[in-house]
Amino acid sequence: MSKLDGKIAVVTGGSSGIGLAIAQKFVEEGAYVFITGRRPAELEKAVAAIGKNVTAVQSDVAKLEDLDRLYEQVKAEKGALDIIVANAGIAEFAPLGEITVEHYDKIFDINVRGVLFTTQKALPLLRDGGSIVVVASVVQYLGFPGATVYSATKAAVRSFVRTWAAELKGRGIRVNSLSPGPIDTPILDGQHKSKEDADATKAGLAQMVPLGRLGRSEEIAAAALFLASSDSSYSTGIDLLSDGGMADI
Repeated sequence: MSKLDGKIAVVTGGSSGIGLAIAQKFVEEGAYVFITGRRPAELEKAVAAIGKNVTAVQSDVAKLEDLDRLYEQVKAEKGALDIIVANAGIAEFAPLGEITVEHYDKIFDINVRGVLFTTQKALPLLRDGGSIVVVASVVQYLGFPGATVYSATKAAVRSFVRTWAAELKGRGIRVNSLSPGPIDTPILDGQHKSKEDADATKAGLAQMVPLGRLGRSEEIAAAALFLASSDSSYSTGIDLLSDGGMADI
C-alpha cells in the first residue's frame, strides 16, 4: 500500500523545483495533487511531467482572490483536502542599507502572507487528521549577508508552525515545517545573470555544507512525504532540517 493512497493534496509553487518534486512524489505514493504557480506555461510542463492525478491552478499566493479560486476548484473536484504543502516562495537579497520598501513588501507578501492565507483559507476543506507542511529554510538559523528580509520571512513561517500546531491539535491536524539547505533548482540559477556566476555560487555553497554538495529536489520531496504521511504521526510543531548538516555541524 502506498503512503498517501486516496489523499488529496495542495502543493503551492508546484510548477518547478522543490514543489514539482514534492507533487511528483505524492502522486507516486497515491495522492491526487493540485499544484499552483504563476506561469501557465510552466504549469503545463509540470502537469506533463507528473502525468496523472494532478490539476494545475494558475494562481499567485499573494493574491487572496487567487487562493479563493484555488480552493473553489478543490471543493468542486474533490470536496475535501488532506494535505497542504505551503511551498511557494521567492528568494531575493539586499544588504542592510539598501533595503527598499518594495523589496520588503514583495518578499513578505509571498513568503509570509502567502503561507498564512494558503493555510487559513484551506481550513474549511481540510479533514480532521490532516497534515500541513510549511517549507521554510536553513537561513532562519544562520546569518547570511544580504538576507535580512528573506531570512526573516522564513523565521516567521517557522513561528506560524508552532502556533498552528497548538491551535489545530484538537482536530488531529499536524503542522510541521521543512527547512531545506541549498538545493540545486531553477530558482538558484535564476538569481544569476550567467551560468558561470550560478556555477560559482553553487560551488561556494557546496563548500559550506558538511556533506560537500548541494541537495536535490527529490531529497526534499522525500522529507515532505515523511511529514505529510503517517510515518510522522507523532510529530507536530517540529522543523525538519534537510540541509546536509549545514545548520548543526
